[in-house]
Amino acid sequence: MTSLSPAALALPHDELRAQFPSLSLQVNGHAALYADGPGGTQTPIGVMQAMSGYFSRDNANTGGPFATSQRTDQTIAAARREMARFLHAARPEEIVFGQNTTSLFFALGRALRRMWHEGDEIIVTSLDHDANVAPWTTAAEDARAVVRTWEFRRENCTLALEDLEAMLNERTRLVAMTHASNAVGTIPDVAGAVRLVRARAPHALVVIDAVHYTPHNPVDVQALDCDFLGCSAYKFCGPHLGILYGKYDHLDRLEAYKVRPSSKKPPGKWETGTQSFESIAGLSAALAYLAQLGGGGDDPRAAMQAVREYERSLTSAFLAGAAGVPGLTIYGLINAASIGQRTPTFGVTLAGWHARDLAAKLGEQGIFVWDGNFYAVDVVNRLGLEDAGGLVRIGFAHYNTLAEVDRVLGALTALAFRRP
Repeated sequence: MTSLSPAALALPHDELRAQFPSLSLQVNGHAALYADGPGGTQTPIGVMQAMSGYFSRDNANTGGPFATSQRTDQTIAAARREMARFLHAARPEEIVFGQNTTSLFFALGRALRRMWHEGDEIIVTSLDHDANVAPWTTAAEDARAVVRTWEFRRENCTLALEDLEAMLNERTRLVAMTHASNAVGTIPDVAGAVRLVRARAPHALVVIDAVHYTPHNPVDVQALDCDFLGCSAYKFCGPHLGILYGKYDHLDRLEAYKVRPSSKKPPGKWETGTQSFESIAGLSAALAYLAQLGGGGDDPRAAMQAVREYERSLTSAFLAGAAGVPGLTIYGLINAASIGQRTPTFGVTLAGWHARDLAAKLGEQGIFVWDGNFYAVDVVNRLGLEDAGGLVRIGFAHYNTLAEVDRVLGALTALAFRRP
């Protein structure tokens, strides 16, 4: 069994787990174990209360000269300030809310394609969720631009900067890359990639998919110097809400597809239609929840540093125990020295098991994991796993415990000897 380390004791687990009603679920006599975080985390009660409270006290559309509308305006403004702080954006107007990151990226792609011409080059990666591939390849097709793919190294599922460097040139107009792989957990060197782009492709913009990164690490968009970054609140204990960060000059300069009476200035020009105001209220509550994980302060970015350190203990425990599970293959970085270059998300296969059958068998024991390609289509194809049902994805979050890691490892070990 895994022993508790100082890092593992950094988060007040009894207190924080009590805030998640779903963690009390029972399945076939087993306590539910949520190792499905990469598909969406569980939600603390404060978020639920904030959303229902919005409906009961503040429900109205924006811009009206009456109390509930004015409170809705205040709710949106507060969430925008708090999200700007969470990402370390230069100003709240650089934060755009939307249905989800995929929709926001498609909207951005429609605007960017107006600037592209035949022969321009767009770079995407084979490590990404398709939400950071299809919006740009579709726009490139419309503009007759050339799409180039930055391939990940199959031996460890990493993106090598020298491979990107060889692709960059004066014709490069966009580089889209993941901040962390939602399939295998790899954290590429995003800051290094941005520096390369600035040096070798002066006309290129950089778009970062941070959907899988933000639940596990603090984000600093100013330090990264990226042009755009997307994330989703439901991946860090919030509601289903997408967030797009963009440098203000870009958001102001680009032409957004919108209805005529809407705002001509960001962020309003990018927020098409009526927003989910209750979700925006829930976002503020989620950020408040995260902030208290840092020891009682009010800075969610500082709290995310504590989350990162704690989750590294989960990663270490899983990798150490997985080495003893017969027939288990982990794709990606697996050595102790690389723990800082991955999230606690593991794409695995178990010899003799189809991915769906393995996920279902774990589910019968109350262990919730995902199977398939998770929209990381190229990852599963490049690894040659599509016929086997793809990967089984085991993903831990800060509310998971070392005892739960042991339970997953024990279940995998037992199933290794019970191949169908």
